[in-house]
Amino acid sequence: MIIKIVIFLIIMFLIWTLFFKKTRENSIGKKKQDNMIETMQECQNCKTLVSKDEAILSNGRYFCSKECLV
Repeated sequence: MIIKIVIFLIIMFLIWTLFFKKTRENSIGKKKQDNMIETMQECQNCKTLVSKDEAILSNGRYFCSKECLV
């Protein structure tokens, strides 16, 4: 009887780890994809694409550098 319970618990543990390992890998994969996606903006002066995080925002327009801003 005890052997059946131990085997049942081992099987349940294996199923549980396999199930949650997949969901953990999926959530990590989604986070990596979200971090890799950048919004690109076009410089209003030279038409170069620049990351929105690195772009200079002035009067609602994006610029790639201070030279293009002037």
